[in-house]
Amino acid sequence: MKTLIKNAWVLTMNEQMEQFPNGYLMVDDEKISEAGTMDSLPKAVSYDRCIDAKGAILLPGMVNTHTHIGMIPFRSLGDDYPDRLRRFLFPLENECMNEQLAYTSGKYAIAEMQLAGVTTFFDMYYFEQQLAEAADEMHSRALLAESVIDTVTVDVPDPMGGLQYAEEFLPKWQGHHRIQASIGPHAPYSNTIEVLQKADALSKKYDVPWMMHVSEMDFELEKYRKERNQTPVEFLEEIGVLSSRLVAAHCIHLTDHDIELLKKYDVKVAHCIGANTKSAKGVARVRDLINAGVIVGLGTDGPSSGNTLDLFSQMRMFANFHKTYLHDRSAFPAEQIVKLATIGGAKALGLEEQIGTIEAGKQADFILVETDSVNMFPIYDPYSALVYSANAGNVRDVFIDGKQVVSGKKLADADLAQLRAELSEAMEQCGFRRKALQALNK
Repeated sequence: MKTLIKNAWVLTMNEQMEQFPNGYLMVDDEKISEAGTMDSLPKAVSYDRCIDAKGAILLPGMVNTHTHIGMIPFRSLGDDYPDRLRRFLFPLENECMNEQLAYTSGKYAIAEMQLAGVTTFFDMYYFEQQLAEAADEMHSRALLAESVIDTVTVDVPDPMGGLQYAEEFLPKWQGHHRIQASIGPHAPYSNTIEVLQKADALSKKYDVPWMMHVSEMDFELEKYRKERNQTPVEFLEEIGVLSSRLVAAHCIHLTDHDIELLKKYDVKVAHCIGANTKSAKGVARVRDLINAGVIVGLGTDGPSSGNTLDLFSQMRMFANFHKTYLHDRSAFPAEQIVKLATIGGAKALGLEEQIGTIEAGKQADFILVETDSVNMFPIYDPYSALVYSANAGNVRDVFIDGKQVVSGKKLADADLAQLRAELSEAMEQCGFRRKALQALNK
């Protein structure tokens, strides 16, 4: 089926950063066939469906490079407590998380992302088989990494049992059009060298990216400094697991040598400015990373860490924090920030040949951001409007693989109220709210 989107402000995000202020996009089934200005559109063009963008900004779907979609139930719980992870998250996870809760949380989280224009995400959590099924049912594009950690977890009975889980999980999704299975060791300090090397080997065997939290915690740096006189990145190089397949989440505390190593091995970085600053961990050296040639994408982290799964909030925070951190108002022009949220994320996940730009032959993952709302007038620069004026509520339509998943700011094939009710029921069945309130009142 051919779909014509007309009267759109098209931002291609291609190498030339072409834009068509009064443009069109033609989609042929799952792929983009052409884009250009309205006056270049042939009068005799044929199509099966036509959508009038009415001046909306059309750009590639956004890519969330790091999140934990199974953790919606934890959102807003104990946000301001200093030891939140051990007081709330770990105990409740062990007591309550199960297949149904992860699955219903996953679907709800994906709905939130789709409504905000996120068409692709890289997840890292437990019960990833159920989360992959949720992503497939919601028609999202996703990489899903089973967590591996040196303790018993909610979905495996043995410490580091996530490795065996991943070995069974990875082949199940090989060849799927939108879903890739992966593996996600929690962090260097929470896994053995052998496990980290096996995770890297699995990633290589199945030719998929893998993910790990790297240089996120103060104690992490202190541990490696005291025990090995190294940084975490230097340790990872020594054991041979740095490669172009690794997506290193956070990377808040980096030395110049760390940045050189990340570039040398073409490691990708998932930058989560909202979660990093909410937890008072710091502001990563993103300008230095980019200047060194390291590929960086934006991530939200989990809904319990940053409280939101949309990249509009991340783009705004990125601009505000980095400009302040660098004392430079001109740092990171808006178009560069939009690149991080689109083609930057696609490159970070190794998907730049499929998505990330509006170009003929690529998968039809794109969004329309309406310009009719009170906060969207006037517009002199569409990139500035997206970074500084827009919010997730301005996303009007979302397409993934040519299929419309959001229409007129509503899910096209799912009922948000029903997804919320199903998640609420799953939370009730495991006593999540009751136990969360008990933890708060201790």
